[in-house]
Amino acid sequence: MLLAYASVSVILVCVVYLASRREDVSHREAVTSGWRQLRPLLVRLPVALLAASFIAALIPEGWLIMLLGDASGAGGILLASLLGAILPGGPIVSFPLAVALFSAGVGAPQMVALLTAWSVLAFHRVLAFEIPMIGWDFAWRRLAASLVLAPLSGLLAQWAMMATR
Repeated sequence: MLLAYASVSVILVCVVYLASRREDVSHREAVTSGWRQLRPLLVRLPVALLAASFIAALIPEGWLIMLLGDASGAGGILLASLLGAILPGGPIVSFPLAVALFSAGVGAPQMVALLTAWSVLAFHRVLAFEIPMIGWDFAWRRLAASLVLAPLSGLLAQWAMMATR
């Protein structure tokens, strides 16, 4: 977490420096725009984190570990892929929930499959944006081509874990 924060901080310093060298860039407008984007997150993020923690607390840990733990293998990876594909919401909802599930005992390969499916398949985004904007003809082809990515990423993560042991 510290590395990610440090990386983003270095990037920020670099772009501020580059922006200061240009006359057509207003620091005030950039800060105002950033604040406008940050404000909703300051309200949503704590609520999402609390909701995800309560959801994880409501799911029986033994049941969760049996279905999605490291020992669940390929079946758990497939289930996690399905859950990720139907998991609604953006990163403000999904990542706190993923953190809570991972803390509750979901295996790393299963978590990789869940997050990959959420990123690539996301049926709620397909229904709300992709089909209405691009059309069903494109959407079904993209989904068909992408369907194997989540389980495959979970299996690759499982293989990588076994190879490092």
